Amino acid sequence: MAVNFDPFRDLDRVAGALFEGRQGPRNMPVDVYRDGDTYVLTADLPGIDPGSVDIDVDGQLLTVRAERTLSNDRSVKWISRERQAGSFLRQFTLGQGIDTERIAASYTNGVLSITIPVSERAKARKIEVTTEAGSDAVTPGSARVGSAGVGSVTSGAVPSGTMSIAEADAS
Repeated sequence: MAVNFDPFRDLDRVAGALFEGRQGPRNMPVDVYRDGDTYVLTADLPGIDPGSVDIDVDGQLLTVRAERTLSNDRSVKWISRERQAGSFLRQFTLGQGIDTERIAASYTNGVLSITIPVSERAKARKIEVTTEAGSDAVTPGSARVGSAGVGSVTSGAVPSGTMSIAEADAS
């Protein structure tokens, strides 16, 4: 008599039992992209009451919390109950060039969108270089050898072989 042994037969049942009583916050899937001078974070949160969404910024730490509650009507006989209640939590470390005062959020059709603007001081900008003689101002792109003016400088990227001001202050 042959006995069929299938080690995977009850895998779904055992795996489901392991995670069925799972407590604590769950991760929410997110997408993050940059659009010009703004980062956009989107998270799918279907079935979440927008009033239960909590977004905090503490220093450079952005925390997103949400709570899903389901009906606990004991007068009905559940045939299938796959949607889960519970809390969701994600944390993100923001860079130094973020304007944390202007972060905004919206919730539409089950999608949470958080816009995170880049701070004005972190944006690249042109810096005009002038001479002491005021009238001898140097126009961008017209650097002259032997004069006090040296053209224009774009802040942002630091050429290799140099150090940033933050590094110089630390030494």
